[in-house]
Amino acid sequence: MSLAAMLASTDAFAQNLQSVSNYTSRHDELLARQTNIGEQIRIEETEQYANQLYEECEPEPDIYTEGWESGLVNSYKNAVVPDEATIDVSDFHMPCPGIVTSPYGYRPRFRRMHKGVDLRSAIGDTIYAAFDGKVRLTKYERGGYGYYVILRHTNGLETVYGHLSKFLVHPDEVVKAGDPIALSGNTGRSFGPHLHFETRFMGYAINPSAIFDFENQTVRGDEYAFSKKTYENAPGYNSKRSYARRSSASRSNNYKQGGSKATYKIRKGDNLGKIAARHGTTVAALCKLNGISKNSKIQAGKVLRVR
Repeated sequence: MSLAAMLASTDAFAQNLQSVSNYTSRHDELLARQTNIGEQIRIEETEQYANQLYEECEPEPDIYTEGWESGLVNSYKNAVVPDEATIDVSDFHMPCPGIVTSPYGYRPRFRRMHKGVDLRSAIGDTIYAAFDGKVRLTKYERGGYGYYVILRHTNGLETVYGHLSKFLVHPDEVVKAGDPIALSGNTGRSFGPHLHFETRFMGYAINPSAIFDFENQTVRGDEYAFSKKTYENAPGYNSKRSYARRSSASRSNNYKQGGSKATYKIRKGDNLGKIAARHGTTVAALCKLNGISKNSKIQAGKVLRVR
């Protein structure tokens, strides 16, 4: 082989070595990039998993704090109450099997609002927790509730049980729907044995008959649609003056709104109980206004008189 051929072969070999070196360098660089990308993916996946785990483990807000130690029936006097709320009442137990002997509403005779219902019971009858929750208060009030218990529930409601003869629970005790909490009595401002029963949402006393069907010993639906406006506008709810302004219209069942009778267009999913609660009235009043019975079927799109 000539010298020129040998030199050419050497140059070609050197170029091949350089190519191999360049390839190896690029290969190492790609491997490094893949390693960095893989590490970044692992970091991101770890962060996502940690965030998900935190969200799953994050404790829910403690409902047993606001006004818990106030000792008041209405412990939410300074709370910001939402205009509307949906309350789950599906997991319930009737407080007692008695029928309503005195309904929720304004009492002209006593010039005050009756913010609950009275249920027939005998002295010593067992009273039960309406929902899961915790005992906030057991107390005695001579001129009002007598011996009474207040429970705060996991669904946001508070229930009040008045005129009792004996407590079966103590403050801060956790209870389940249907647990015995007291014995019925005739204490406080009471003119015969009965249970005074209230349902409250952040201080607003809701008509218990809007939630419970006491006649059939069940609830009117799995959810209760709370509207602050319903109770702020209810006759007599906030003051005697409010009742006096509306009393004549109430007696004639001819409430006026904007110069005409108030009506409501039925929506899908409505029933007479929901409509009555939404407008601060009763199923019986709606039936009377519209010439129907409580068992009448109502259709979406039809119009009902509500005043």
